[in-house]
Amino acid sequence: MIYLDNAATTPLRREALEAMLPLLTETYGNPSSAHAAGRRARAALDEAHETVARCLGGQPREVVFTSGGTEAINLAIKGAAWAGKASGNQIITTAVEHHAALHTIKHLESFGFEPVILPVDRYGRLDPDQLGAAITDRTILVSLMVANNEVGTIQPIAELVSAVRRHRGILVHLDAVQAAPYVALDVKALDVDLVSLGAHKFEGPKGMGALWMRHGTTILPQQQGGSQERYRRAGTENVAGAVGLARAFELCTTERGETARRLRRQRDRIREAVTAVAGVEITGHPRERLPGHLSLIARDTEGESVSLALDLEGICTSTGSACTTGSTEPSHVLSAMGYPEEEARGALRISLGRQTTDEEVERARAIIPDTIARMRAAAAVVTADPLGQGVGS
Repeated sequence: MIYLDNAATTPLRREALEAMLPLLTETYGNPSSAHAAGRRARAALDEAHETVARCLGGQPREVVFTSGGTEAINLAIKGAAWAGKASGNQIITTAVEHHAALHTIKHLESFGFEPVILPVDRYGRLDPDQLGAAITDRTILVSLMVANNEVGTIQPIAELVSAVRRHRGILVHLDAVQAAPYVALDVKALDVDLVSLGAHKFEGPKGMGALWMRHGTTILPQQQGGSQERYRRAGTENVAGAVGLARAFELCTTERGETARRLRRQRDRIREAVTAVAGVEITGHPRERLPGHLSLIARDTEGESVSLALDLEGICTSTGSACTTGSTEPSHVLSAMGYPEEEARGALRISLGRQTTDEEVERARAIIPDTIARMRAAAAVVTADPLGQGVGS
């Protein structure tokens, strides 16, 4: 099997697993317990906070562990919105965000909040001037995705944050779930207030995430109970998960430059091959995109059918977000970028990872273009002879 769906999830890294195992089998105490077993678990959890904070350029007390990227995004958006309700009710985002953000903001609309969903250009990028023009005296939060999970486009975050910082009292949340393995996240340089992470995007354990929140930022906790995570996220901590996340994030941060250079080279090898097929167009920004991410539209095909055909050849790809697999609706990201429904249905996402080898890339270069061409040819035959009676019969 050649796994080229790393934008959906990545394999658990061996070093992360090895770091987790003692917390599952030996150091299994509740970190809130005062006895020796609890103290050992607390020490491991504290070290995980320190590691994640160091990788982000923040402080350990600013890191909140969650059950995944979705919860981190929910906690950031809902928590900030409810905490700031007395100052305003407007939340600004873009039309290409992950559903974890868009559905959360839509949910808040029923409680009197005002969503402002800004359009993007053909490449999926938001214009900083358009963001600045959308801000009003009611704006309390701007939530932006650093890099898009479906098309790989990286937003001009520095310029977008600068447009927000011309106004006082507005919090900025970055959904860095897809970007974290490949984009440097120095929270001081970024000048933001909240950053969401999901462990399984950088070879950490599934069901584990983190929210960085600048010290002094106020949010309303979204679950009540104990005093865990400095009263910001109640519930007995998943110590093993936190340790696995921290170890995986530390390694991907250290290796980021080298990994990105190799993935760009491998991605471009596949891009060269697939764009030689008639009717194939690369989607997303041609340069400002994640290094291992290749998204395309194969016109006159169904992306789902192409992905299934590739699966039979032993290659794992997808048509877009894993969170919407099975949906009959075309990608909301491609629709927002101006692609009509019939074209959007031909979407295919190929996403490489740290473990992808050059040998796998060369095999994929041979199989993927041939599969797309065969599927287009088959679709053309069906279109010309929909009843299967033979042309001219």
